[in-house]
Amino acid sequence: MEFFKYHALGNDYIVLAPADAGSQLTPSQIRLICHRNYGVGSDGILFGPFETSKCDFALRIFNPDGSEAEKSGNGLRIFSRYLWDRGMVHERPFTILTAAGKVTSRVGREGKKVTVEMGRVSFKSRQIPVQGPSREVINEAIVVDGQELCFCAATIGNPHCVVLRDEVTPEQAQKWGPLIEKDPRFPNRTNVQFMKILDRGNIQIEIWERGAGYTLASGSSSSAAAAVAYRLGLCDPHIAVHMPGGKIEITLSRDFSISMSGPVTKIAEGTISDEMFSWET
Repeated sequence: MEFFKYHALGNDYIVLAPADAGSQLTPSQIRLICHRNYGVGSDGILFGPFETSKCDFALRIFNPDGSEAEKSGNGLRIFSRYLWDRGMVHERPFTILTAAGKVTSRVGREGKKVTVEMGRVSFKSRQIPVQGPSREVINEAIVVDGQELCFCAATIGNPHCVVLRDEVTPEQAQKWGPLIEKDPRFPNRTNVQFMKILDRGNIQIEIWERGAGYTLASGSSSSAAAAVAYRLGLCDPHIAVHMPGGKIEITLSRDFSISMSGPVTKIAEGTISDEMFSWET
């Protein structure tokens, strides 16, 4: 099984082509491949491309716990770079179909920078989803481990909970993130961002990713957090999102459509041994 490994600001993914891996990956295979001791190690798997009549390419995205993600901003940038490296795309924009719908991507700077039109952010509870009456989920309270936090919820094809803080730390994300992810008000679980407003054009976030855990960077998390900052009137439409792994540039339109730009770095390519799958996690 041939694999390609990339990272986007420290958020690393393995790309597997169906032609090499077969038409299906089991949850146990996914968990083993992503395991950092018994497998290759990654924050997820990008499984594609698949043929589709709706877009130029189709992609499935898997979390390291074996669950399937609707969308991943960093994953889409990495997959775009993979297509570039394989000579399947060039400088013209192309479309990718995910479980959350179609996105448009463009690769530049000889593959080093990728821009993805992520779609439109919604704050509506039924679309995210969030339990309770139909509403925009803005500045609501959640009690976590005895601490009352203020949050906004959003979706850009996958669910997000953005917690506003005066200061953000990795410890906050690691302590409160898993509790918020599985809070019953989020029936599909949720990604969690702890956000600090730096100024009108800059925010800082720490991330707990659904199905993956503490993460150095995330494109969809950057998109959701920037959209919340813009929705609350705390930032202008061009926002630099600062994360432990680096910076992503977000541009928002008036209807909360998102354009996301950031770097991608190739790590390695190789072959996964059949012997690896004899180990049971």
